[in-house]
Parts: sequence; C-alpha cells; structure tokens
Amino acid sequence: MGFGDLRSPSGLQVLNNYLADKSYIEGYVPSQADVAVFEAVSGPPPADLCHALRWYNHIKSYEKEKASLPGVKKALGKYGPANVEDTTGSGAGDSKDDDDDIDLFGSDDEEESEEAKRLREERLAQYESKKAKKPALVAKSSILLDVKPWDDETDMAKLEECVRSIQADGLVWGSSKLVPVGYGIKKLQIQCVVEDDKVGTDMLEEQITAFEDYVQSMDVAAFNKI
Repeated sequence: MGFGDLRSPSGLQVLNNYLADKSYIEGYVPSQADVAVFEAVSGPPPADLCHALRWYNHIKSYEKEKASLPGVKKALGKYGPANVEDTTGSGAGDSKDDDDDIDLFGSDDEEESEEAKRLREERLAQYESKKAKKPALVAKSSILLDVKPWDDETDMAKLEECVRSIQADGLVWGSSKLVPVGYGIKKLQIQCVVEDDKVGTDMLEEQITAFEDYVQSMDVAAFNKI
C-alpha cells in the first residue's frame, strides 16, 4: 500500500485519484491517517489536482487540533491504494533533519537524543492536559453551492473569481465545475468547507448574490456535516 513518492507529481496524482470518491484517507472523519499523509506532502497540491487540494486545505484547517484527532499514526505504507508502494522514503526524513522544531507527531528515531526525547514527552503531556480541558472538535460542514448567472453571455470565469474572492475565518473553497442548465447557460457548482459557528449559508448567499452583475441566484445543492 502507499501513494508512491508524495513529494513528486506522480505521487500527488495517485493521492488525487485516491481521494476522488473519499473525504479522508481513512473513514469518515479526519484522523491521524490524514495527519501522517498531510505531513508527508511538501505543500499544497497544484490546482488541477482538485481532490488532493480540497483534502489538503481541509486537513490544514485542523493544524492546531491534529494532536487530538482520533486514531494512531502509522507508516505511509499502511495507507492508500493496495497496488501502489510507498516510495516517499528517506526524502521526507532528510528534509526534516535540519528543522530545529521537534516533531511531536513524527516517527520514532533510534538516534533521538535524550534531550529531544524529554522535550517531546513533556510537550505530549501538555497536549494531553490541554486535550482533557478542550471542548469537542469544531463542528464543520461540507457545502455544495449552485451559482446561477443571468444568461449565456455572463463571464463565468469572472463569476467564479468573484465567488472565490469571498474570504472569512472558517471558510475554505474547494473544487468547482460548470454544469449546463439549458439554452446554452451554465451554472457554477462549487464546493466549500465551513466551520458551522462562523459561516452559514445565509452569509454565503448574501455575499455571493451581492455580485449582481454576474449572479442571478445561489442555491445549496448539498449540505453534509463533517
């Protein structure tokens, strides 16, 4: 099992294909499996790998909470398609050798110094203490929006640019596509992930329909709790 080399274009393509019909690496909620793969990826996947980019941005939103995500982190070779071998290999380790920060979630190093080990254990104890006092995970939802233009002459690229220009704490835009609705008119179908306490569909509708030169209306096509 694996994704090949997650620091290469081919490895990211395998990850993108794997996530085409999945929200997470394992199961139906973010877990340590997502943390393991996220940390192996060197940065955001390119825009054309929409599934991998959507997943990356979503897991990145849990940056401050990743220690409390469920599950146990395993080697990269324990995740991914069964017919692909993990070759991310020592490259990921080499890139972290020069990092002054201590990786609380990395693999066990046989040569780990006693000082680093002591610090890691102290910080893990701090995380455990904070986790015991923390409330439940932030409630999030995945929303699929239908944004309809006025007519077939509307500049859909500009319409999408306007929609994505909406920024808010707790809002992450995902993949999108144009869907024919008839008479040469296409609607924009775009996905986003929101923190329920910070962003609602009413706010999204108000801000999207404010671009009245391009947008006729907005509807919620799908709404799923994460």
